Amino acid sequence: MKTIIIYTSKTGFTKRYSEWLAEKMNADLIDLKDAQKKGDRFFDDYEAIVYAGWCMAGSVVKVKWFLDKASTWKGKRLAIMVVGGSPNDNPDVEETLNKILNDEQREYITAFYCQGGINYDKMKGPSKLAMKMFASALKKRKDEKSRQVGEYISSSYDISDVKYIEPVVAYLNGLS
Repeated sequence: MKTIIIYTSKTGFTKRYSEWLAEKMNADLIDLKDAQKKGDRFFDDYEAIVYAGWCMAGSVVKVKWFLDKASTWKGKRLAIMVVGGSPNDNPDVEETLNKILNDEQREYITAFYCQGGINYDKMKGPSKLAMKMFASALKKRKDEKSRQVGEYISSSYDISDVKYIEPVVAYLNGLS
């Protein structure tokens, strides 16, 4: 199946997952900035199109471009691969995945989540400052869960693993 993965990545986690998926699927890989320059005909020969984007504050960065195009790609196998700093088993992940697509889009697009991490060294100043302030605020809350999350996100970590692309691979191969 001729597949293309279109990705946007800020600190490298989404790019890494996109590369893993491209290798596993023998797919083409293109940065979103380059994909946005392509005409609609460029995507005609692809049977599967995956948008890989990173999650920020419960939404997927730049997913609107993919969703706008997806309505013209309904005959293809379409997926959104979301990469974020929360572990896969965090209940917020399911909530985020449910918010990405409306009922009609769920009929022809499937969304997946892959846990990534946080890399403060690769963040630009404003993003780094915002994340550090958020972590600090969480650590000062009264409930234990918020304090734990604040502690967790106060420094860089990497919880990514190639195994998390397996559900995406199964979907693209028609196995799920």
